[in-house]
Amino acid sequence: MVKVGLTGGIGAGKSEVSRLLASYGAVIVDADKIAREVVEPGTPGLAAVVEEFGEDVLAPDGTLDRPKLGAIVFSDPEKLKALNAIVHPLVGARSAELEASAGPDTVVIHDVPLLTENGLAPLYDKVVVIDAAPQTQLDRLVRLRGMSEDEAKSRMAAQATREQRLAVADLVIDNDGPLEALEPQVREVWERLRDA
Repeated sequence: MVKVGLTGGIGAGKSEVSRLLASYGAVIVDADKIAREVVEPGTPGLAAVVEEFGEDVLAPDGTLDRPKLGAIVFSDPEKLKALNAIVHPLVGARSAELEASAGPDTVVIHDVPLLTENGLAPLYDKVVVIDAAPQTQLDRLVRLRGMSEDEAKSRMAAQATREQRLAVADLVIDNDGPLEALEPQVREVWERLRDA
């Protein structure tokens, strides 16, 4: 088994790279997806978030109101730290379960947005960084995700810098260009990971 950490700043294109890698046969362990699962209604994770941040972070249907919670934590580093202290251990435990269920000859891709921020690079055999210029990220967040420019900049500022991510990379995928330029790079990275 080859354990790979896949990371990149918000708007860099992790979802598209994960989709391509999965199509080649990789097992994807998506930390963002797991982070949503561990705070679904009825979970200990959601109960802990409500205990920390109050009932106001719940939507009328009892689910987590992610935009409201995001507005709280991305404007206050201490509140973000408190949220991470709740969610990260739960995500780590579920990720380990999924990895353990993969076969011995598998390339397991851990899609971890905060890999650099949390010092997780040593946990993986290889780290793949999807790199995009900050202006490209900002454009994608505003144009494709409908964020305001201030909200997008706030989210970007809460993450590691481009230089910090590149410093932990074993392999880099440049995703500043059009989608058709991405696939050949991902295919090349896949070949290298399979041979690792």
